[in-house]
Amino acid sequence: MKDLPAALRPREKLLAMGPTALADAELLALLLRTGLQGRGVLQLAEHLLQELGGLSGLLGATAAQLQGIKGLGPAKQAELMAVMEMARRGLSGQLRTQPVFSSPQRVKDYLQMRLGALPHEVFAVLFLDAQQRLIACEELFRGTLTQTSVYPREVVKRALALNAAALILSHNHPSGVLEPSRADELLTQTLKSSLQLVDVRVLDHVVVSAGGALSFAERGLL
Repeated sequence: MKDLPAALRPREKLLAMGPTALADAELLALLLRTGLQGRGVLQLAEHLLQELGGLSGLLGATAAQLQGIKGLGPAKQAELMAVMEMARRGLSGQLRTQPVFSSPQRVKDYLQMRLGALPHEVFAVLFLDAQQRLIACEELFRGTLTQTSVYPREVVKRALALNAAALILSHNHPSGVLEPSRADELLTQTLKSSLQLVDVRVLDHVVVSAGGALSFAERGLL
């Protein structure tokens, strides 16, 4: 890093031009601070992003994934995990104070960070109050890489326990393929019908992976 001209060093560049002027690898290099023997910090940052699928993959990475990357010792792993948790909590805090559909992209970003990089399939629910603000986000069911058993009765019971007026369903596709299956569509309709009986609305079903998120509502599948 010291070999670079001052104007090209990430810290000096950020202070002079602001954070938006930095590439993803430069932002990450500021957190990592040091590289490895024969691999500078920028190269390490680029390698890390390549391994995890970019910033979105990094934000959803698990501790096990970070541990498997050469050059990330315990200190760097702890710092990255702390930053990722702050990002998740920041988005969660915004969803608790503002109606979720004031920013649909924020909802997708939050769910992608929380579920997108998991190696197993998880079914989660965002429980919302009457003003569509977040009450809780809970992982209700966990499955294999390809299948999760979801019980509508349990979703209904939890919605009633939390006094939710609406909810957003979500699950991840560890394969990386975002396209919903026919089974996903049937499950959504089953849950929607079950929850209507207790006057709880299903606002969306968001499928996420490490590389993106897909909204049933935006696709017209609800």
